[in-house]
Amino acid sequence: MSIDEKLRGLADRVRNHSSAMVTEEAVKTAVVLPFLAALGYDVFDPSEVIPEFTADAVGKKGEKVDYAIKIDGSMRILVECKPITCKLEKQHLAQLYRYFSVTDAKFAILTNGRTFHFHTDLEAPNRLDDRPFLTFDLAELNTNLLPELKKFAREGFDVEGVLQSANRLKYTSALKAALTSLIEDPSEDFVRLVIADVHDGRFTAAVRDQFTPMVKTAFRELIRDMVQSRISTALESTSAVEAEPEVEVIDEAEVVTTEEEKEGFMIIRAIAREVIAPKRIHIRDQKSYCGVLVDNNNRRPLARLWFNRSVKYLSLFDGDKEEKVRIETLDHIYDYTDRIRATAKRYVDSVAREDAPAMVVE
Repeated sequence: MSIDEKLRGLADRVRNHSSAMVTEEAVKTAVVLPFLAALGYDVFDPSEVIPEFTADAVGKKGEKVDYAIKIDGSMRILVECKPITCKLEKQHLAQLYRYFSVTDAKFAILTNGRTFHFHTDLEAPNRLDDRPFLTFDLAELNTNLLPELKKFAREGFDVEGVLQSANRLKYTSALKAALTSLIEDPSEDFVRLVIADVHDGRFTAAVRDQFTPMVKTAFRELIRDMVQSRISTALESTSAVEAEPEVEVIDEAEVVTTEEEKEGFMIIRAIAREVIAPKRIHIRDQKSYCGVLVDNNNRRPLARLWFNRSVKYLSLFDGDKEEKVRIETLDHIYDYTDRIRATAKRYVDSVAREDAPAMVVE
């Protein structure tokens, strides 16, 4: 099971069973340890995931951090847990502050099992920032967030790479919050800036009161129009298209067939083998998608895997039309078993007709 699938499973657990996670221990067992395990850490190895970690130099007798994570013998991540009913505040960082300064850990996670705050030391070396660079609600896990979480995985963990992402995420999040605030409650300076080219005359209190609600409405309508435009474009691109597309001219060195694409191909071949010989089903990767073809013939597409973005799609072929459908996991490919087999059967039947001897009329 991939990291994405494990994290989505945890999201389902939080949504469905959060009422049972009223204690800190319940949060640790049901969410935090499985979260760390999903990222590839061995939660049963006390030398890698250290429970109840104590650093004597802190000077606080009996004070502990819930978990400390070591990678290749070096301290890298500190984790502090709270009950799911606890609203995470600055004061909950107290233990992490002290432990961060006396260890070589570079990241700290504060969580109540649903909300996760990721902190580091972007503002001052070896001093934990008050503001997290990454915050998310596990129950409402955004697909776009998964690539960022994967950077914390045990396999290939890169401190410098994560720090670069942390710097970008921190300020991007702050800018998004500022823009959201302007949308909901436009400031006087913002209204003045926006109407500068559409209003002649002095910017008086009456003008401000007149235009502020208009700016707020225009901002929202602009976002709505942009979203609708993107949806319309997506629908047009996924609507009926010719099943005999032009072959992309690509540099083979730029094409990398991922493990997910290989697994998706194997699933499709396993589905279609009920109606067509597996040896007739081939994989042909392109820059934008991974094609699954019958007889390695571009004129006989069985399916396409669009896995190069955070949101995955599967193309299905009915006759000479292509339909792109969104899938959350590779297992969802099985939901389209009947359609994949129907497409394979059409190719089998068409070949049979081509090979059939001509009828002689006397």
